[in-house]
Amino acid sequence: MRDALCAGLVALAAADPAFVFLTGDLGYKALEPLREALGERFVNAGVAEQNMVSVAAGLARTGLRPWAYSIAPFLYARPYEQIRNDVCIHDLPVVLAGNGGGYAYGVMGSTHHALEDYGALLCLPNLRAHVPAFAEDVGPLVRRLAASEHPAYLRLGRSETPANWAPPPYAPWRRLLRGGGGGAPTVAAAGPLVGGLLSALGNAPDASPRPDVWAVCELPVEAGDIPDAFLEDLDASGHLFVVEEHAAQGGLGQMLAHRLLAAGRAPARFTHRHALGYPSGRYGSQAFHRRECGLDAAGLAAELAAAATSAAGT
Repeated sequence: MRDALCAGLVALAAADPAFVFLTGDLGYKALEPLREALGERFVNAGVAEQNMVSVAAGLARTGLRPWAYSIAPFLYARPYEQIRNDVCIHDLPVVLAGNGGGYAYGVMGSTHHALEDYGALLCLPNLRAHVPAFAEDVGPLVRRLAASEHPAYLRLGRSETPANWAPPPYAPWRRLLRGGGGGAPTVAAAGPLVGGLLSALGNAPDASPRPDVWAVCELPVEAGDIPDAFLEDLDASGHLFVVEEHAAQGGLGQMLAHRLLAAGRAPARFTHRHALGYPSGRYGSQAFHRRECGLDAAGLAAELAAAATSAAGT
């Protein structure tokens, strides 16, 4: 998704003279076109994320439109105090663009993983988190965030768009797959792992019941955000199945379950597949960590099929 971000920001650089970009000494072999497009409006702030966020806040106070970029764990955890005190409390239009959410940086280990990022940031006032599902979502999100007057966090990852398939136009909530009933759960997924799940479901036997699969790309979940079509799918299935490469606390599953319960729309069954940290105490690839947490596409597809079979037999 970095290349899509760069392309979107190059277009923004030409359209908005107030746009400035700060990087924490990252973006090599990805952001060079943006540096050329912005000139002196492209600032390498160095490995100094706390200072970078405070500078971004100061620039926003002057009327500029700053974006601050680093890998996700360095962008939300190291400068958390500055995000809270300098950006969010003052409701400044600073966009924090974090690359590599979840286990994306694999064998680099926990220092380079972002498992609590949007949960932690959404505790702060005025901020919204944006979690694109596909690279095709990034351009529309850049335009959306460029028009926002509030703090925002953009969580990027490796796009997993299925082959020979085009995602529907970007929206905060989108149905990506319409199920055929048969007791299959209603899936709400955050982030790019939904692409792998769609591929796995597409390779399932034809007789397997297909779930309704929704991508949720903007957080927090507010009561008025949930589409009627999603609620209708959920009423029909009676089983909410949430998937996210993030800790359970503060994640999509917790927020969505809370909203549904408060609205009197809680389903009969609730399943939440989320990041579990490091069950084996070992580090590995992103695929390794997903398997350990039950977030791998093949495992999720099998679990969804088993849930549908179980529901059909009751």
